[in-house]
Amino acid sequence: MTKETKIVAGILAGAALGAAVALILSTDKGDDVKDKVTDWFCDLLDSSKDKLADVADSVKDQISKVRS
Repeated sequence: MTKETKIVAGILAGAALGAAVALILSTDKGDDVKDKVTDWFCDLLDSSKDKLADVADSVKDQISKVRS
């Protein structure tokens, strides 16, 4: 990872943590907050897995181009 990528990842992680804390401290009932946070994290993980799979495919393509 480049330095810029690490910085962006850190900012996004901080924003995610801040959003989770804001949801927990909101006036909704505890169960509702847990459901919202769980759904949000599941969506975040799914999108991260998709992006990681895309990056892995891209890297594999680049490696195959270099080898040929």
